Amino acid sequence: MSDTTTDNTTTAGDDQDLGAAGSQMSTAPVEDAPSPNLPALGVIGWARWFWRQLTSMRVALLLLLLLSLAAIPGSLIPQTGVDETRVADFRERHDILAPVYDKLGLFHVYSSVWFSAIYILLFISLIGCIVPRTWQFVGQLRGRPPGAPRRLTRLPAHTTWRTRTDAGEVREAALALLKKRRFRAHVVGDAVAAEKGYLRELGNLAFHLALIVMLIAFAWGQLFKSEGNKIVVEGDGFSNTLTQYDDFKSGNLFTNDDLVPFSFDVKEFTGTYERTGPNKGTPRTYETEVTYTDGPDGDEKRAVIKVNKPLEIGDAKVYLVSHGYAPVVTVRDGRGQVVYRDAVPLLPLDNNVTSNGVIKVLDGYRNPQGKKEQLGFQAFFVPTFGGSASGTMLSQFPALDYPVLALNAYHGDLKADSGIPQSVYQMDKTKMKEFKDADGELFKQLLTPGETMTLPGGAGSITLEKDIKEWAGFQVVQEPGGGWALGGAVAAIGGLAASLFVQRRRVWVRAVRGDDGVTVVEMAGLGRSESAKVPEELGELAGILYDLAGAPDPEPDATSSEDPGTPSGSGTTKSTDPDPQAVPAEGAEQQ
Repeated sequence: MSDTTTDNTTTAGDDQDLGAAGSQMSTAPVEDAPSPNLPALGVIGWARWFWRQLTSMRVALLLLLLLSLAAIPGSLIPQTGVDETRVADFRERHDILAPVYDKLGLFHVYSSVWFSAIYILLFISLIGCIVPRTWQFVGQLRGRPPGAPRRLTRLPAHTTWRTRTDAGEVREAALALLKKRRFRAHVVGDAVAAEKGYLRELGNLAFHLALIVMLIAFAWGQLFKSEGNKIVVEGDGFSNTLTQYDDFKSGNLFTNDDLVPFSFDVKEFTGTYERTGPNKGTPRTYETEVTYTDGPDGDEKRAVIKVNKPLEIGDAKVYLVSHGYAPVVTVRDGRGQVVYRDAVPLLPLDNNVTSNGVIKVLDGYRNPQGKKEQLGFQAFFVPTFGGSASGTMLSQFPALDYPVLALNAYHGDLKADSGIPQSVYQMDKTKMKEFKDADGELFKQLLTPGETMTLPGGAGSITLEKDIKEWAGFQVVQEPGGGWALGGAVAAIGGLAASLFVQRRRVWVRAVRGDDGVTVVEMAGLGRSESAKVPEELGELAGILYDLAGAPDPEPDATSSEDPGTPSGSGTTKSTDPDPQAVPAEGAEQQ
């Protein structure tokens, strides 16, 4: 048996000599070499040229890179659809840069004209590239491997030997061997043609099809998504309507009818924290028990919402995103009548839940002169007070170990009826007056649960009740297309892996009986790209076929001791197993 030889120096003439045998190893379009004497392109010619460039894989990859680069400003620059407050703050701090960003659309990158243009061009490019290649690949699957080229020795990996076994038996053995090795094989003339590795091209197409699915899912999600936030105090509830949200944003095609109908009540928030060690104050338990109904006529069900374990109702997911305290306060006027009693959610400022906010008494209050007024209290709350000796009003621990509420009092007009929206956590003091203490300073006091602050001049009082409630912040998200995007990402990874690690290759086995009665066996392999796998696999197959198809015809000097009338290799025993233990052919080498 001769050596298995590799030759990676095939020329253009060699490729032409391969004919159909070397074609269709990929569905990638072949670019024609430019001719020096091309006529001038007309409108149709330029349109065809532009379409070919746009639908080329090179341009698709370039657009994908541009899309990735274009998304970077959306991560570095505050976006109007994500955080309006940060955008407003950026405008105040950058008088020169902000107008430039406005003209470039950098405050709304993902809805800007230039980002949409790249997105749409990439979408068109992928479709225009994938559709014809898919049909071409389907045609290859329906067809058969091409016949062997005229000269197998011109292929990069080849081997040959001579045997007394009949040529037809060699071809039958080769066909059985290649099929068992999962090659698509058939007999074409005097040779067996086989091909393997279609998964490479399938993976390549699957990768790009998955990109299209991801683009569609992303666009669908951006157009129809919704996201809202709501703070709910223990004992209160929430219904999924626009008026119930503290803040809400949605895609351009989202409508109110797209909201999933559901409601829930917060029964109890449970939070426990590390008491000692380097992780002191870190939450150990962080969950909210709720009862909810799916739809207006749904049955009431119980659930526990935890961090990263949302409540899923239809297409909506309810996430637990924040937590704080809501001290219960009672406000009375100068006659002792209750004009306000409620739990007031305060916003946390640090990890130990030091919180602040305002208490607004809008209706029902009259001052000592009997005139209608409004009261406002600046509130500062710490769940664990460090004591007056600490000299600071900062919480020492997030649990309710030593709660203290600090209040400043104001009276006047809160401008709640001005028609301008106000935050429930801020107070407009332009028409408010401070309550003064005996020294003429702002009237303020620290309260522990059960204590009362009496306002000067018989203006009333405010009491911190012993019942301090907790609130939970929820984010309700509807993201249609999320499942498709995830499936597309998984398919893209699988397709990319297949296109990188699977090699498409062809093998031919030609067996021809010569004039001297000896069968000449030629084997050759051709890969999609240069790789050591093809010659290694060819050497292994040649070694197995060598054992199956009979011993080689001995050289004249090796038969001198034998009976001249006995044909060489006539006593070779053939195995009935078409695929015995593979042993590389003796003397097989790679050059």
